[in-house]
Amino acid sequence: MLDMRNHSKLPNIGTTIFTIMSQLANTHNAINLSQGFPNYNSDQKLTDLVNKAMNSGYNQYAPMAGNLDLRLAISNKYQRLYNNTYHPENEITVTSGATQGIYCIISAFIRPNDEVIIFKPAYDCYEPAVEVNGGGAIPIQLSAPNYKVDWNEVASKITSKTKMILINSPHNPSGTIWSKEDMLQLQKLTDNTDIIVLSDEVYEHIVFDGAQHQSACLFDGLKQRSFITASFGKTFHNTGWKIGYTCGPEALMEEFRKVHQFNVFSVHHPSQKGIADYMQDEKTYLGLNTFFQQKRDLFLSLIKDSKFKIKPSKGTYFQVLDYSDITDEYDVDFAKRLTTEFGIASIPLSVFNENNKDDKVLRFCFAKTDETLVKAAEILNKI
Repeated sequence: MLDMRNHSKLPNIGTTIFTIMSQLANTHNAINLSQGFPNYNSDQKLTDLVNKAMNSGYNQYAPMAGNLDLRLAISNKYQRLYNNTYHPENEITVTSGATQGIYCIISAFIRPNDEVIIFKPAYDCYEPAVEVNGGGAIPIQLSAPNYKVDWNEVASKITSKTKMILINSPHNPSGTIWSKEDMLQLQKLTDNTDIIVLSDEVYEHIVFDGAQHQSACLFDGLKQRSFITASFGKTFHNTGWKIGYTCGPEALMEEFRKVHQFNVFSVHHPSQKGIADYMQDEKTYLGLNTFFQQKRDLFLSLIKDSKFKIKPSKGTYFQVLDYSDITDEYDVDFAKRLTTEFGIASIPLSVFNENNKDDKVLRFCFAKTDETLVKAAEILNKI
């Protein structure tokens, strides 16, 4: 037998916390507020448009960069939202979900011994993609409950080896958002450098309380060095379709596509065509802020008298709850106990932190039916 310790490029990677908690939820028939996917269907109109595309012959390979109608729809969306767009021919590529886009960006540019600054808690696909390409992740640990960036610390971590800075706003798992000042600080720090910015903006349409999403494309100095990754799964409630896209300046996108073409080449063609037709009505994505804020507000109103400390989510469809007044258990242990004893599953944030820093907080997904949120709140109020 081969000793895989001598062969594995990711020897420390095990089963993800999402799989662990969902399996536990299934075993104990618990309400699953752990993984970030809706438990309701996407718009029937969208499904019908994808079926129409299939019946109209969109069943062979899409162009490597993606269906042109979809790239045009994406370009128009950026013009509509940010007055600052990307060229559909050479600055937009459709991907098999945002995760594939992120992986290909990192693979296209990170060489052995390059450094990538990552803000923690960080979504779990970032660091392994850096490591498998021989790079080193340089963590910037953010602290609950505000998860604010110390830009002096960031400046101190930038070295001649720094090849990339990976950012995520609205932020999963904390539910916070970056301000305009944050983006200006990032722009200032990367000005006159060769540092690439990877901006994970999959929750761009889910920002609350009248705030504006601060996309990297809004800042000229950032746009010229940045990739943006996005997800139709998050936007249109169909995460299982695994359709996303990446935007970036032509010189960067050219390198991205060199990897993309040998990774997946292209993604599901009828879904691309259906989404392109669906996006002709801009209300399909412009109404998400209101839709999810209503769910956030319902969830928080239902648990306002619980023993959890609440700082309302600023974006995403996740709510972080502080349980320090309930128990001093390690968050992973408490999350498992909530699932097995109380019947509700969540995600502990320590698994996304440097050295498993435990802030006594759990992440709950509120992209669920109102009925599910009511049942979940009844459980949380008893804890």
